[in-house]
Amino acid sequence: MRSPARIFLLIFVVFISLFFAGLSAGQTGGQESGIEGSWAGVLGRQLHLVVTITKADNGDLGGTMNSVDQHAVLALSNVTAKGTVVRFEVPRVGGVYEGKLSKDGKELSGTWTQTGVPAQPLDFKSSAESSAAQTPTATQQHTPKPIGTLFDNVMPISPVAFKADSKWHLVYELHVANMDEWDYVFTRIDVVSGDAAQKTLASFSGSELDGMFSHPGLPKAEKAAKLVPGEFAAVFMWVTFDTLDDIPSAIAHRIRLKIGDYPEALSVVTLPTSVDKDPVVVISPPLTGEDWLAGNGPSNTSLHRRALIPINGHAYISQRFAIDWVQLNPDGKTYTGDPSDNKNYRAYGAEIHAVTDGVVTQVKDGIPQNIPGADSRAVPMTLETISGNHVIMDIGNGLYAFYAHMQPGSVRVKVGDKLTRGQVLGLLGNTGNSTEPHLHFHICSANSDLGCQGLPYAFASFEVQRKGEAWKPSAPAAKHETEIPTEDEVVRFQDSSK
Repeated sequence: MRSPARIFLLIFVVFISLFFAGLSAGQTGGQESGIEGSWAGVLGRQLHLVVTITKADNGDLGGTMNSVDQHAVLALSNVTAKGTVVRFEVPRVGGVYEGKLSKDGKELSGTWTQTGVPAQPLDFKSSAESSAAQTPTATQQHTPKPIGTLFDNVMPISPVAFKADSKWHLVYELHVANMDEWDYVFTRIDVVSGDAAQKTLASFSGSELDGMFSHPGLPKAEKAAKLVPGEFAAVFMWVTFDTLDDIPSAIAHRIRLKIGDYPEALSVVTLPTSVDKDPVVVISPPLTGEDWLAGNGPSNTSLHRRALIPINGHAYISQRFAIDWVQLNPDGKTYTGDPSDNKNYRAYGAEIHAVTDGVVTQVKDGIPQNIPGADSRAVPMTLETISGNHVIMDIGNGLYAFYAHMQPGSVRVKVGDKLTRGQVLGLLGNTGNSTEPHLHFHICSANSDLGCQGLPYAFASFEVQRKGEAWKPSAPAAKHETEIPTEDEVVRFQDSSK
């Protein structure tokens, strides 16, 4: 059964209660044509969606759903158009849309259903007319031969090498701004070594590259990898290596793009950036026991990964490597009985442990519990309440461990306390921006829940019982050492004091 942890368990963007995650491989079904193009709609009066339906050479339909407010692009599956009835699935979030096309072919009226969420009306309007209005005409000016590439590319953090799934990874972002008067379409990004050899380490293009782009603040961005004049985008990079030795001491990027309607593509190699290959901090788990699912855990498409949030005039991704820990039952659900009762969730009340020695730098308690549900919050969501009852620890070397959404009245520590590894901090609950009992955990660069940069870490040891939504393991649990679990892995932890 599909676990609800995939959708609703993080401290993402304030005031938004429906969450989408990830870009997965789409499946298509060949059907009648006529619905190809972009369709814009609003779900629940607050979540702007742009669905783009494409048609392959063999007639199969496919496409993407862009959750523009959350900067997430999701693949469509099983797209069908039979007569006036249109249907598609968004498997990554367990969503299904069914609607009818208007007589003039410009509107879709229908219903969105999603695992764990009541059905909601959702209508779309075709954006074909606005796209046609932007089609160049014979009287429009054509792009002259460019004298250079006038875009700005910044890496807000230097990548840090870490290990997961028995491989090594670099995770970082490119912040790209078009400073030209012409549209820029990015067609390929190569990650290359930062030395004179410029060895290609990874390449991204096509739909994969489109899915790595997000356009903060621009809900009607035309194409993921396209920047109009003055537009900014964040490009989410995830590069995987077989061994640590394969990772160079510095990397650069060979960026290929087209400018306006100039026929030839241009290419530029960015300045190199150093890579931190020193060992990441090794910690004990904040929880004990088995069947802990790493909801919204590390991946290049998880909600945490894409949570670029401005705080005090600077944009951070504090949750870059965050995990929402929920505990599964044998049937794959996180609860038994009535899902509106916190006590029915297996994770509820679990002891939360200090992951290493450190000093308490921040404590919040007294926020009441939520009733489990997508739109249920006990208090209004603000920067003061979004994390619920929580603890932050200074664990040394400029690193801070963050534990969120604890039960009210359960926090057992105060600011200034010197803690030892495995010491109990409080009990797992459902407070703040949370839809069911879970522990949000991450490590960051400052004493803040959101105003800091998320950094990788490693657990000394854990066992992966399985990965994904299937409950029954198909093989014995695999032991991992000095690694971080990735999204949707189900793991077993030993006693954190050991």
